[in-house]
Amino acid sequence: MSSYPNLLAPLDVGFTTLRNRVLMGSMHTGLEDKAEHFPRLAAYFAERARGGVGLMVTGGYAPNIEGWLSPFGSRLATSSAAKKHRVVTEAVHAEGSKIALQILHAGRYGYSPLSVAPSRLKSPITPFTPRELSVRGIERQIRSFVRCAVLAREGGYDGVEIMGSEGYFINEFLTSYTNRRTDEWGGSYENRMRLPVEIVRRVREAVGPDFIIIFRLSLIDLVPGGSVWSEVVQLAKAIEKAGATIINTGIGWHEARVPTIATSVPRAAWTWLTKKLKPEVGIPVITSNRINVPEVAEQVLADGCADMVSMARPFLADPEFVNKAAQGRRDEINVCIGCNQACLDHIFAQKMSSCLVNPRACNETELVYRPTPKRRKFAVVGAGAAGIAAATVLGERGHEVHLFEASDKVGGQLNMAASIPGKEEFHEMLKYFRRKLEVTGVNVHFNTRAEAATLVSGAYDEVFLATGVTPRDPQIPGQDHPKVLSYVDVLARRAPVGQKVAIIGAGGIGFDVAEFLVKGDHSPTLHLDEWLAEWGVVDPTTVPGGVVKPKPAAPLRQITLLQRKVGKPGAGLGKTTGWIHRAELKSRGVEMVGSVNYEQIGDQGLLVSYGEKRENATWLDVDNIILCAGQVPLRELQEPLVAAGMKVTLLGGADVASELDAKRAINQASRAAAAA
Repeated sequence: MSSYPNLLAPLDVGFTTLRNRVLMGSMHTGLEDKAEHFPRLAAYFAERARGGVGLMVTGGYAPNIEGWLSPFGSRLATSSAAKKHRVVTEAVHAEGSKIALQILHAGRYGYSPLSVAPSRLKSPITPFTPRELSVRGIERQIRSFVRCAVLAREGGYDGVEIMGSEGYFINEFLTSYTNRRTDEWGGSYENRMRLPVEIVRRVREAVGPDFIIIFRLSLIDLVPGGSVWSEVVQLAKAIEKAGATIINTGIGWHEARVPTIATSVPRAAWTWLTKKLKPEVGIPVITSNRINVPEVAEQVLADGCADMVSMARPFLADPEFVNKAAQGRRDEINVCIGCNQACLDHIFAQKMSSCLVNPRACNETELVYRPTPKRRKFAVVGAGAAGIAAATVLGERGHEVHLFEASDKVGGQLNMAASIPGKEEFHEMLKYFRRKLEVTGVNVHFNTRAEAATLVSGAYDEVFLATGVTPRDPQIPGQDHPKVLSYVDVLARRAPVGQKVAIIGAGGIGFDVAEFLVKGDHSPTLHLDEWLAEWGVVDPTTVPGGVVKPKPAAPLRQITLLQRKVGKPGAGLGKTTGWIHRAELKSRGVEMVGSVNYEQIGDQGLLVSYGEKRENATWLDVDNIILCAGQVPLRELQEPLVAAGMKVTLLGGADVASELDAKRAINQASRAAAAA
């Protein structure tokens, strides 16, 4: 008997049957933008089809140049372009799965001077003001959607997903917040919803009855002046009547000041909305966002919240997610931790998407863990992120691997990350690491501090040093004062901390320490009602957009977060998550100060001055000063091993100490082990 009977049950949509209730949701990877990358895109989708996914949705394709996300980005508007997609669709079909192409018109979110919208209103997240469409212009956009759907069928797709949420073009017509028109496409809600209904109706007429049409409908906009619930239901019913096969869930606009998919968002945080919608329509409803493990997906379906579950980033993390769940191998699933560091942050930086916990994602054709033709013996020193990645890839390839760890557990400094409220998903990462070491046959030596002489006598073909980092000495006069603690003292050793605290260093570690100190051991991420209140999320039945003034909990301590650099504290944090951390700390009264010089530490607290001229020297009256001023590589074993003639490879923090960069460490270590 399966542990996930609802999740693995087939879904009959009338003219076809999906093999399970799992949708791999749309993610832009960067591979969509050029046809030359389509073989890589085909390999990426095929691996996930082989892993058991029932239905997949591509990243968004614009139906015309006015709908571009960015100039010369992904677009499907010609028959010649459609033919090039067949390499993707045929690869998916060969593995027994189905795939739909997402039609995404960016509207005012387009990073392009050609962008168009219902009204001439600039988005806060792009520098371009869109052109307001004429009535004839709206008609041209509708025809472009229809043409794109027809071309998708020509390219071998099983359906399309029409992107009607997240604040893109269609969504912009739906609310008076962005639609100020007074003609037949604006004003009353009946007029504002004409566009999506007309698009779905005409697409159905053009593609025929046996083609999947998913409509991505915004259930909660999370912006002031967004849709109210009665409008959401009215649109859902009209979309069903117009010919949609399935309704998928959209949560929040991209400009919303509420996080929707970051790791600090509670699991299945938005399923209460699909549960409200499901009885209102007769077609299947998909729920989405922050569902990353099969037991949560199963419970969502068992509770009647939806007919199908969309998981996007979990399939970056593990393409075999469904097969492992079906085979009773839940403990072998590489769980998405919701960090956004290698997926969304990469896309915003115009890089190819990948995954922190799985660097093979979107690199399936060139990062391959091939069985070794010759078994060799490796020592890996340090069981942090880099060490485990190297050891398990080497073990998977068939090498003899010995992993030495000075402590009694895996994970290194990731164990500190897991202690931060809102970063509980790191525990999943650590559980996966432990299981992966077992599965790949790595010999783990806990409580063993590797010595150079021992490694030399071990007859290893190569030593991978993943010994990590040690805190940098900031060289502040008086830093040996009892008031001074390091981030390791606070997060790992749980040293007592007073009520008034100055944190030196406003990078990722400084922000983590600040969150830990203002929240303590209580995490709103584990309490949905509390989390919704903290971010001001309410039922959209009565409040348009579903947002009110946030009600954050009182902070446990008074924190001042300091940095030497000029500019915004936390500027180096992730593009898609940094604003969340800053907002959370500000809501709890954390003062963030830049351009600070640390002059002295003493009984009075911390003496600081400001700017290059070191002006306005002031004593900060604090109980503790916590040092989060960076790290330096820990690599004392390198020199004696090299001197003994051994081949040594530095990995992770031992190579480059840059905050606690697990993304770089895992990627570097995996590639080194794949090439060894």
